[in-house]
Amino acid sequence: MESNIIIMLTHNDQTVKNALSVFESSKDLPVEFWGFKDVGLELVEMKKLVDAMKQAGKTTFLEVVSYTEEACMAGAKTAVSLGFDYLMGTVYHKSVFDYLKTQAIKFLPFCGKVYGSPSVLEGTIDEVIADAEGLIEKGVDGIDLLAFRHEDGANLAEEYCRRVEEPVVIAGSINSPERLEFISRINPWGFTMGSALFTENFAQGESFRKNLEVVIDCMSNLK
Repeated sequence: MESNIIIMLTHNDQTVKNALSVFESSKDLPVEFWGFKDVGLELVEMKKLVDAMKQAGKTTFLEVVSYTEEACMAGAKTAVSLGFDYLMGTVYHKSVFDYLKTQAIKFLPFCGKVYGSPSVLEGTIDEVIADAEGLIEKGVDGIDLLAFRHEDGANLAEEYCRRVEEPVVIAGSINSPERLEFISRINPWGFTMGSALFTENFAQGESFRKNLEVVIDCMSNLK
């Protein structure tokens, strides 16, 4: 399986309170990409967590679920100030994009019509893909695709990966061996996983670490 897994220390759309201890318990596993959301922890705790990830040699992702220009800019400045490698989410605003271009960070915004919390993605498959292609033409580094927050999520994800070559992260709802097999088949650049590990979807009654170990084994067998 070639897609990169991005482990998000999030559940119920916010970073878990014990994210640092969860990370420490699993940082030796062969997963390079780790991240969390900009809600759930105070800034000082977020800084401790991203620093721990960096010290462990990980590539770091902050996902920001914001829509207004002011809120998206605040999220972008948080990502930069804390030293993240990638900012995922927000909707595209030129001011935010121009700011991030001057910083050592990559930007993967949402595409399509995204709103609400939990987020909803609207638009036809063609409209969502056209919006993504427009953002890529403007110079973003890739797309954060909320495929399974769309009414036709699987078809959207598959068609997107068939038509768009630039990096895309399928965000959310990869929560079963069957979904992992689907991701392996359509082969996006990356996908996120968080809540499924906390809700023990892959190893009932077992720890976060054990669930992640099962996912890693499953991914290895899909190669």
